Amino acid sequence: MRKVIVSVTNDLATDQRVDRICTTLSKLNYEIILIGRLLPNSKLIVRKYKTYRFKLLFHNGFLFYAEYNIRLFFKLLFTKSTILLANDLDTLPANFLVSKLLKKTLVYDSHELFTEVPELIHRPFIQNFWIKIEAFILPKLKNCYTVNTIIANIYTSKYNVPFSVIRNIAPKYNKQHLDSDFLKKIKGNKKMLILQGTGINVDRGAEEAVEMMQYLENTLLYIIGSGDVFKTLKLKIASLNLKNKVILLDKMPYNELMKFTQIADIGLSLDKNTNLNYELSLPNKIFDYVQAGTPLLVSNRKIISEFVTKNNIGKVTYTHNPKKLATIVSNIFKNKQQYKTWCENLLKTAEIYTWENESENLKKIYANLK
Repeated sequence: MRKVIVSVTNDLATDQRVDRICTTLSKLNYEIILIGRLLPNSKLIVRKYKTYRFKLLFHNGFLFYAEYNIRLFFKLLFTKSTILLANDLDTLPANFLVSKLLKKTLVYDSHELFTEVPELIHRPFIQNFWIKIEAFILPKLKNCYTVNTIIANIYTSKYNVPFSVIRNIAPKYNKQHLDSDFLKKIKGNKKMLILQGTGINVDRGAEEAVEMMQYLENTLLYIIGSGDVFKTLKLKIASLNLKNKVILLDKMPYNELMKFTQIADIGLSLDKNTNLNYELSLPNKIFDYVQAGTPLLVSNRKIISEFVTKNNIGKVTYTHNPKKLATIVSNIFKNKQQYKTWCENLLKTAEIYTWENESENLKKIYANLK
């Protein structure tokens, strides 16, 4: 059996994209080992393929990336494999070295424009370090894919390497039966907004979403996931006395998360245009909202807004002003015919954009590895 060693720098618990790819490859009779890291708050995970998590001394910064890649290098070096699958630039150095030493097939999955993430664009020395690594390795790769056509074209133009596209599309979702006690506990008779994701970071609109709740009545906002603004959000909720309107929940398993998503009335995606990575993103939550049948309110980022407008499944906002956002939400709920149309269109959109369809492209990639 062909063995694929898949590596990521997260703790594996909520990485939907990687789990979908590993599961699909397992069904193609690949033996999978997924490698990540163990954090102090990491939860137990149960998968149908093998997983392994490093317990590291460092959790962020240069020392983390150095320790992770050194540990990963030796793990890959002494573990039998046929294919190495590196997810994002931060796992690529160890994978690339081992692929050259052992003459293994290397596949690269770029989840974003890594060197354009907001954590790097204001730190030019560190950003330049990663740009140099990318410029050294990417022109030497043969098997690459990323999350959308525009990012693929950017990489191809920059490094003269063809990139295929595997989008962050959710699997077909059959709505769960939720008893009345759960519905009463979560939302009662109120309207419910949801913002979800494992990267709810600065400039993703979470702060403005919280502030918006000052101006909305009979409405709840659930923010579910993790990110570097969660501490700020907790302070903001307390200072604005919004604890009865805004609920922060930690990241949770997909099926648990989707219980909240399917009963939400609006799904939020409010990224700002502060960096190219956000401008060109098409995150998991967009397709989670689609599969849950939840109309969307999104900021005017290029790909997300085009997707929502093309399928007529929600509203695009051109402002992050909290008071104006509240007005937009109020008007959405007032226009019941428009809301009904969005819900009807979501049913059709959910049939088209499924992982079951998208995974056919993945199968072609692995059938034609170089």
